[in-house]
Amino acid sequence: MRCPAGSSTYAPQAHAAQHAAATFKAVTLEPAPTDKRMRLRYAGACRLCDKPLPAGTDAIYERETKTTRCVTCATPPVEHDTGVAGASARREHERRKNAREQRIRTKHPKLGGLILAMADDPQSTEAWQRGAIGEERLAEWLKGLPDDLRVLHDRRIPGTRANIDHIVVAPAGVWVIDAKRYKGQRPSLHVEGGILRPRVETLRVAGRDKTKLVSGIQKQITLVTAALPDANVDVHGALCFVEADWPLIGGSFEVNGIHVLWPKLLVKRLTETSAAGPPVDVDTVHAQLAIAFPVA
Repeated sequence: MRCPAGSSTYAPQAHAAQHAAATFKAVTLEPAPTDKRMRLRYAGACRLCDKPLPAGTDAIYERETKTTRCVTCATPPVEHDTGVAGASARREHERRKNAREQRIRTKHPKLGGLILAMADDPQSTEAWQRGAIGEERLAEWLKGLPDDLRVLHDRRIPGTRANIDHIVVAPAGVWVIDAKRYKGQRPSLHVEGGILRPRVETLRVAGRDKTKLVSGIQKQITLVTAALPDANVDVHGALCFVEADWPLIGGSFEVNGIHVLWPKLLVKRLTETSAAGPPVDVDTVHAQLAIAFPVA
């Protein structure tokens, strides 16, 4: 209910006036839809493609411009924040580094600076910096992708503290990519069984079992697939090892359906993969994933 115009004394009770003001604000600030799908009473033309729109045709009426467009014409593209590769990992590294410095200086007011100068940060802190560098260097490679591919970096998984390093949307499908920087270490595929026993594939890096990395990206693929309205979009997964010790011949492989490879080969796969079904609407899928997985 609105108060009479020009009235400054209409206030039966203070709390009632506050309640009315809050209610009024909620109603007036709610945005109204700007576009409406309707059947045209009069003939017109699409403002985007100039296609004639006869009377009786379903079309989109844009209230702001008072024009119509085809239902098949895309709306003007909305630019979404593509993110900054490694940004959240760098923030976490700085947070841990600063917290450690503050603890040491508080505990040792006189010797804190000397202690910090002589002791390196813990491995758990340095791991965040290594991760950030890996994401940043892979992002440099992804800059060379063709214009018809779209990229998202450092995306937050809602409801968790986890993130997805990179998402690439291509005409042939979506790629979920986890960047790993194991400098000078060699990834390898280890297989057990296969004839009389079930085949079991594991990922080894410098001889250590790192199959949990595969499980992590499989979970990300499941989340990305669930976020897409179109169930026909193919979603692939890749573990990209930056600065690893790859052999001169061969080297790349798959573990439980996840591609394990290096940046240059990843870029080649992204551009070569052919779609099993109809081509993906890259801009639409890119926008859907940008909304579903915000910047971390």
